[in-house]
Amino acid sequence: MSHATAPAASSSPPASPATPKDGRTAERSLARRMLARPETGALIAAIGVYLFFFAVAPSFREASSLATVLYQASVMGIMALPVALLMIGGEFDLSAGVAVTSSALTASILSFQLSLNVWTGVLVALVVSLAVGAFNGYMLIKTGLPSFLITLGTFLMLQGANLAVTKIFTENVATDSISDMDGFDQAKSVFASEIGIGGVNVKITVFYWLAFAAIATWLLLRTRFGNWIFAIGGSKDSARAVGVPVDFAKIALFMGVGAGAWFVGMHLLFSFNTVQSGEGVGNEFLYIIAAVIGGCLLTGGYGSAVGPVIGAFIFGMVSQGIVYANWNPDWFKFFLGLMLLVATLVNLWVRRQATRR
Repeated sequence: MSHATAPAASSSPPASPATPKDGRTAERSLARRMLARPETGALIAAIGVYLFFFAVAPSFREASSLATVLYQASVMGIMALPVALLMIGGEFDLSAGVAVTSSALTASILSFQLSLNVWTGVLVALVVSLAVGAFNGYMLIKTGLPSFLITLGTFLMLQGANLAVTKIFTENVATDSISDMDGFDQAKSVFASEIGIGGVNVKITVFYWLAFAAIATWLLLRTRFGNWIFAIGGSKDSARAVGVPVDFAKIALFMGVGAGAWFVGMHLLFSFNTVQSGEGVGNEFLYIIAAVIGGCLLTGGYGSAVGPVIGAFIFGMVSQGIVYANWNPDWFKFFLGLMLLVATLVNLWVRRQATRR
């Protein structure tokens, strides 16, 4: 007599219902991720500025005009990059503008007065520029004073020294021409030459600017030092608590500004053969403006290297677009301030949209 067997019970537990995704765990869309980038607001502003001058200034559309815009942007942008990194780290450098002039004066006066090869002056100027940056960082750490006050003092000292030292050696407010000195042609080819592309001469600073931007981006996003910068800008006390060498990083960032000042100073020197001792005053605000337009927060801890590139490009378009549109150049600062305000508002809107759920 056969017996029926009961069906075997399943060994697998019943499947649990899928856990619904909420706004915190759901993957953000591509558009939302793009809005979260610090430079997105600046990019939107740059497109608007370009289209505006493209429409109102026919000469703005020419390739040679674009080369001029890029040159103006590159000279500003090379300095805006280290200034932006310093701002992400939570500090300012108000001496950056006159530091450029100090670097050029050092190389020019030393080479001319001692009849040295200009490369000797270039190297000494690099040492001086790095020393100024290290001084700013050291004083910041030892005194605990805000970088605004420390670098304001350095700004005044450099401004006075630039004028006084130049008058001592040249009995004038400008340096002597070094165009006929040994090494000048080689240095000019490195710092101030032009490269022909499609029949248009493009200043070599444009290529340096883009290369430095790529290096700065890699530094911020792919290195431990970049993590330190963001951590220090967010909260230096918290960063120090987890082992970040705050003092070293801050001094290094100020020295980076010094290195940028040296490079731009060498470009100016070998472009014009001589230097006016009063130049550079006020440029430090333009570097900060380019960084802020590019999405860097004044409070630190947020920003990118691409943003200041776009901010400097906006500066170049505004400065040259006014000329190509045949407007009164006296309006330049007005439009620059307007661009700063508009870009800042766009950046604020972009960040709010990126953080919405």
